[in-house]
Amino acid sequence: MSNNTYKTKNEPIKGYLPNSDEKLSLKNRLKEMSSEVIEIPIIINGKEIYTNDIGYSVMPHKHKHILAKYHKASINEVNQAIDSSLEAWKTWSKTPIETRIKIFDKAAQLLKTSWRDTINASTMLGQSKNVFQAEIDAACELIDFFNFNNEFAKNIYNNQPLISPDGMHNSLAYRALEGFVFAVAPFNFSSIACNLPCSPALMGNVTLWKPASSSVFSSYYLMKLLQEAGLPNGVINFLPGSGSSIGNPIIENENLAGVHFTGSTEVFQSMWNNIGKNISKYKTYPRIVGETGGKDFILAHESSNVDSLVTACIRGAFEYQGQKCSAASRAYIPKKIWKEFKLKYIKQVNTIKMGDVYDFSNFMNAVIDENSFDRISKYLDYANTSEECKIITGGNYDKSIGFFIEPTTIVTTNKFFKTMCEEIFGPVLTIYIYDESWEDICKIVDSTSPYALTGAIFSTDKKYIDSGKNLLEHSAGNFYINDKPTGAVVGQQPFGGSRASGTNDKAGSPLNLYRWVSVRTIKETFDSPKEYKYPFMEQE
Repeated sequence: MSNNTYKTKNEPIKGYLPNSDEKLSLKNRLKEMSSEVIEIPIIINGKEIYTNDIGYSVMPHKHKHILAKYHKASINEVNQAIDSSLEAWKTWSKTPIETRIKIFDKAAQLLKTSWRDTINASTMLGQSKNVFQAEIDAACELIDFFNFNNEFAKNIYNNQPLISPDGMHNSLAYRALEGFVFAVAPFNFSSIACNLPCSPALMGNVTLWKPASSSVFSSYYLMKLLQEAGLPNGVINFLPGSGSSIGNPIIENENLAGVHFTGSTEVFQSMWNNIGKNISKYKTYPRIVGETGGKDFILAHESSNVDSLVTACIRGAFEYQGQKCSAASRAYIPKKIWKEFKLKYIKQVNTIKMGDVYDFSNFMNAVIDENSFDRISKYLDYANTSEECKIITGGNYDKSIGFFIEPTTIVTTNKFFKTMCEEIFGPVLTIYIYDESWEDICKIVDSTSPYALTGAIFSTDKKYIDSGKNLLEHSAGNFYINDKPTGAVVGQQPFGGSRASGTNDKAGSPLNLYRWVSVRTIKETFDSPKEYKYPFMEQE
């Protein structure tokens, strides 16, 4: 995929510098949205539905502060949504691609302008992201998803057979899948949460969108944005609620045509298993697309630029509190540069500020909820009592006001230590100081976890860069050289991993969109044969 192939450009990132208009505007929107408690309905066929089963959206950094109460869907609402989707499919699947593109282009324009503060502020307040993390996620990346997906879709539809011999015409018809797509969203990226239902919808499908319970707040505003952009009723139905209450009846429905998922490996495997159990009842084999867990690495060679390595470890591990599926959670530092690295690394980590998202000087904020806080804390408790490791930064946690966990760095003598192998999904980086050969340490990196999402190597020696790329070929779907393993950009680095990290269908590229079409080959013959016999059959 050449950079010269596409006309679309990535959305510029706003700086939110002191006293800038964008900073003042966003801060005002943060005040407005934090001063009210809204009510979030289920949205089916464009209608708002209210139930007696209520959940609450709170600020993770001030967990007693309620932002919204949302209504949870039950099997009744799920069945209504399925019926609505199947009815909408009759017209949406036949809607010209040009019309569909116009809707998502309008969504991009709205997000660039009148909706930008609202989507950024809702992500900051409800998911505890600092302004930069919200801007690159909820605004820029989602705008990029809309714009690039539109261009990808045009190119896909224009991809036709190269040859139509005289007397015939060959063509490909890109059809929507028969049935509905189940979009299951994560809490950590608003852009991904919205792209999961929207990319299949762009290709003519109808989707049932289940937002993560801890990010219903921003997802609701994203749904309202899509409605304002002109998305027809029923094309995307919005179903907040528990995973089992919503997921089980959907997976058991004969009209399930696809699953678009981002979340934990365990949940994805459970869904896949349940789909397998129901495979004989479906009208079509469901497309299963998932991006799941990671145990992402940074591997340094002794020729590394230490200053660059320190920055990559800090940003890679601690931005958004390590709650990125791409976050660096294990690092391998050679013994020869450890002393210099450690000195510079600790000095910088100790300057990190953590607190409320309204204070733009904070680099870190809170983890998403109490369950996450408690799970991460157990890893810190384990490390504090283990003789195989030492905590050199952080290690403390406090949930009295918000779910705050310090940026924690564990140094272990065991290359297969618990926190080197298991996904933590928090601000915890474990370091192994190695004295093995480059080839041996690459083999260790490759075999330490079942995941293969992102990874990075650092070296100024091309020999080791090339060998690292080869030795770690299947260790990461997104591979970085002399950079942190996070921050994939739509149109630049299509995202996804393999092994236990997912199906590697590369969101942010045409590869993902191809999964949401069922292609029909059409051959039209203008002068059809009039008899069955071929010339070779003639008598000599």
